[in-house]
Amino acid sequence: MCKAFVDPLSPLGFECPELIDANIKLVEKFRLKKLPIFFTTTIYRNESEASIFRKKLPALNILKPNSEEVSFLKELQPTSTEEIIEKKFASAFFQTNLYDLLKLQNIDSLIISGVTTSGCVRATALDSLQHNLLTTVVENCVGDRSNDAHQSNLVDLKLKYADVLHSDKILL
Repeated sequence: MCKAFVDPLSPLGFECPELIDANIKLVEKFRLKKLPIFFTTTIYRNESEASIFRKKLPALNILKPNSEEVSFLKELQPTSTEEIIEKKFASAFFQTNLYDLLKLQNIDSLIISGVTTSGCVRATALDSLQHNLLTTVVENCVGDRSNDAHQSNLVDLKLKYADVLHSDKILL
């Protein structure tokens, strides 16, 4: 949910006020219950990082250190006790320390929200399952620039890789 992906003026973003509101409410639920929250942002510090991915999708080149694009909306700003996972590729697990952090806290399940459903959400959900974690994708807290891609990926994720639930069903 970093700004580059939720700002309709960004080449990576799209109009998604309901998605943003749903994520704010989900994060508030987790904070009230004092559950661990992990944020991700994608940052490229030099030209060699994820060079093939960035060649395929040149808009990723806006994701520079300390830029507005890699920051978070005020309402979704991580607190000092919440982890920020800096990634280079779609999955929050690939070449990051996320799995090690989850193991240290004895976390055996993951609830995924964010953007984009066909990219980062899907890749993270697959890797979560492949790390043998019970995986849930929050259907109204994920989105995509393409609604067709969003819907087809939710169906596929639900069929094979994750539970797909509305946020009303999370943390009742």
